[in-house]
Amino acid sequence: MLYSRECTVADRVLTIETGKLAAQAESAVTVRYGDTVVLVTTCIGEDRNEASDFVRLTVDYEERHYAVGKIPGSFIRREGRPSEQATLSARLIDRSIRPLLPKNFGRDIQVIVTVLSTDQENAHNLLALIGASTTLALSSVPFKGPVSSVRIGHINGEFVVNPPLPQLGESLLDVVVVSTSEAVVMIETEAKEASEELVIQAIEMGHRENQKLIEMQEEIRKEIGHPKLELPPASESAELHDPIISQYGDRLTEAVTNNDRDERKVAVELLKKEIIEKLSETYEEPQILEVLDKELKKAVRKYILENKKHIDGRAFDDIRPLSSEVGILPRTHGSALFSRGQTQVLAITTLGSRRQEQLIDGLGLEETKRFMHHYNFPPFSTGEAKRIGSTSRREIGHGALAEKAVEQVIPDEDSFSYTIRIVSEVMSSNGSTSMASVCASTLSLMDAGVPIKMPVAGIAMGLVTGDDGSYVVLTDLVGLEDAYGDMDFKVAGTANGITAIQLDIKLEGLPFQIIKDTIYQARDARMKILENMRQAIEMPRVDLSPYAPKMHRLQIDKEKIGALIGPGGKTIRSIIEETKTTIDVDNDGVVLIGSPNEEAAQKAIEMVENLTRDVEVGAIYTGKATRITNFGAFVEILPGKEGLVHISELADYRVDKVEDIVKEGEEITVKVTEIDNMGRVNLSRKAVYEDSPRSTEGGAQESSRDRNQRPSKPRQQGNRRFNSGRRDQRRS
Repeated sequence: MLYSRECTVADRVLTIETGKLAAQAESAVTVRYGDTVVLVTTCIGEDRNEASDFVRLTVDYEERHYAVGKIPGSFIRREGRPSEQATLSARLIDRSIRPLLPKNFGRDIQVIVTVLSTDQENAHNLLALIGASTTLALSSVPFKGPVSSVRIGHINGEFVVNPPLPQLGESLLDVVVVSTSEAVVMIETEAKEASEELVIQAIEMGHRENQKLIEMQEEIRKEIGHPKLELPPASESAELHDPIISQYGDRLTEAVTNNDRDERKVAVELLKKEIIEKLSETYEEPQILEVLDKELKKAVRKYILENKKHIDGRAFDDIRPLSSEVGILPRTHGSALFSRGQTQVLAITTLGSRRQEQLIDGLGLEETKRFMHHYNFPPFSTGEAKRIGSTSRREIGHGALAEKAVEQVIPDEDSFSYTIRIVSEVMSSNGSTSMASVCASTLSLMDAGVPIKMPVAGIAMGLVTGDDGSYVVLTDLVGLEDAYGDMDFKVAGTANGITAIQLDIKLEGLPFQIIKDTIYQARDARMKILENMRQAIEMPRVDLSPYAPKMHRLQIDKEKIGALIGPGGKTIRSIIEETKTTIDVDNDGVVLIGSPNEEAAQKAIEMVENLTRDVEVGAIYTGKATRITNFGAFVEILPGKEGLVHISELADYRVDKVEDIVKEGEEITVKVTEIDNMGRVNLSRKAVYEDSPRSTEGGAQESSRDRNQRPSKPRQQGNRRFNSGRRDQRRS
């Protein structure tokens, strides 16, 4: 049965429809906003009759190129592995709905998003999130939603709800807010150094705007939703709780609050082993481990709430010891090492030419990317032995977050004509390597001499809440606090304001007071980190690394682009091959020439200028004789541009034979005396002697042959003979 509901958001109609497509799915809806349409389905697996301590959720995001009228650019011309944007969209949905699904459901839940149409004005990932929430609300899964998502921009001094995507470049901030009817469950922000106050206002506005869509989903669920399945009973044995607490409670607290991570890990493992050995005759080992993990979690949370301290003894707003170093690697263009406690990231910056921009074969407006940040999380960073495979979703997500944070301070292409790639290698992990990547990347850029607008730093904030409403916001959370705490609230920015936010929570929502406390507390921490970074390097280096390409920017007449490129690119390729440089040409006539060798770059510049320069009357050039005739020599004075030196203009004396002065293939210095109305160029070698310049206007030196053949004393006699000959001709 076809069922449809609609709602107006930001003066555009959003429609949710079900019953037409994917009828065999547990639940399926299409969501339309403008001409953007997504299909979202939810299916659940069979009951395994197994205890579960995690949500068995999978979110797959399928971008179809037909949605934007494109054929995939790959060799096989069909979609392959998910694009980076598809992966980030899947993560956005997962992070928003996972906290609202029960861990003990025990069945696989699969949400599949298929982008069917996009107008490149309305974001399909936000519609997909609304669709995922609706399908879960309609399904038999015990979902504690629904949720809704909205984007808030700030353009020309005013907040804008769901601004069209082409306008986001003009927006001071881009805040995506996901919330239930009661609280915020996810935030993702990109901003141009926006103030904390402005970001908080945007979050509050986004939460209010979400309510109408949440109400619409509730109405749909009430009318056509499936009955919810009952959850299996909890597997924990009440009998097991008492002996663990009575015999090992104090030792559990002591073990998890050890200041040293490695010692803490050893202490916890030894205690687990002891408890299992003692209780295994009565209880099964998986049951013991499950209860023990819950008791460890309780011990960690109780210690933090009662003492207002981190488990390593720091005050709740203290940062672990900081260390910033630059110039770590000798041959890279820029490198830096940033450490915060046992979290350590090495970042390397590489500069390249325009042709090394990343080509994006996706559904968005962006076709190339000039700034890239990549994040690697090898198993040795946590002291583990694991298989290294392809880049994980987590690595893509963390890399994109750091890229978003730093991108706001990257200089524009007009002032810094480079493609920039940063790779963050996680050396050691114990809490928020993504924010350490922001700090290390900033230091690396400054070491490379990239003139960034301001340094950027990031910090991860944690949270522990009590049953009585009490809470502690933790600055610089460590790994165990992330695992047993309630949120991971990452905030990055400069001394002037916020550049990026990402919120992940395990609660069913986050009150606004906690959001405000976290953002302001993060600002204080950010200032401390920036001060430490300044001690390593105050400002970007003046000079680039000697191993980095030097980029030169030229402006040529747009009408000359064809002459520079040549037929089939032949001309520009020959320059690149001869000079070993990179040359990129824009449609507006901007030419970028890059090479680590300055001499090679200057040679390429000269060749480009010669190709695109107009011949000027009065200018002196050194060129090669391309043809010899009985009345003169044709000389190529610029690439593809030649003129005639009449025999009478070859010298300031009578010349009987052109070959006596110049032969084909030889160089000769000449002056342009005339360009006639047909564009023909007349040249004179004799005029060069009269002006006696030592170099041409185009920078070429007078040829050695011309210098050797310059007449001195005999010139007067030659002139008399030459003039006498002309008089004899006139008489005859």
